[in-house]
Amino acid sequence: MSQFIDIMLHLDQHLIGWIALFGPWIYVLMFLVIFCETGLVVTPFLPGDSLLFTLGALSALDDGLNMTFLLTSLTIAGILGDTVNYHIGKYLGPKVFEKENRFFKKEYLTYTQAFYSRWGAFTIVAARFAPIARTFAPFVAGIGGMNYKKFISYNIFGAIAWVFTFILAGHFFGNLPAVKRNFHIVIFAVIFVSILPMLIPWVKSKMGNHKSAT
Repeated sequence: MSQFIDIMLHLDQHLIGWIALFGPWIYVLMFLVIFCETGLVVTPFLPGDSLLFTLGALSALDDGLNMTFLLTSLTIAGILGDTVNYHIGKYLGPKVFEKENRFFKKEYLTYTQAFYSRWGAFTIVAARFAPIARTFAPFVAGIGGMNYKKFISYNIFGAIAWVFTFILAGHFFGNLPAVKRNFHIVIFAVIFVSILPMLIPWVKSKMGNHKSAT
C-alpha cells in the first residue's frame, strides 16, 4: 500500500522512468490503465485524474509525450472502457454483488446509485470526474437498461470532457515553476478534489448520525 501511495504522489518521477523503460509502448500502457479503470469494476483503484494531469505535464517537456496522441488515444480508451462496462452490467447485472468480496463492494454500487438519483442520465458525464463512481456508473447504466444511444452519446461527451480537461490542465499548468517544485502536493490536491464527491456525503451522514445519537 505504501508503495502504491508513493507512486500516486510521485507520478511524474515514476512516469519519466517508465517512458525511458518502455519507449513508445508507454502509450499502450497508459491506454490499458485508462481502459481498465473505466471498463472493469474490479479496478476502481487505478489512477485516473492524477495520471491524466501528469501525462499532460510531461507532454509540455522538450521531447516529451505527444499531446495530440495522448488526447486521442486516451479518449478512445475512456469510451471503450465505459462501453465494455455497460455491457458487463447489462449481462451480469447485480449477480456479481450477491456475495460480498474485496472487489465487488456493495457500498460502491450504492454510492453510484446516489449519483444517478441526483444527476440522472447525465451521471455518465458527471461521474467521469469522481473516482469509484467513474468505474461503476456505466456498470449501473447497464444494469438499469439505459437506452444505448443515450448512453453512448453521454459516454463520448464525458470521455472527451474528462481526458481533455486533465491533460490540457497538466500541459499548461504542470510545468509552472511553483507547480514543478511542489508537484507531489499538486497531485495530492488533484486526488483530494477528485474524491470530494465521495467525502461530502460521508461527512454529512456521519454528522446526521451524530445528531440523531445526541
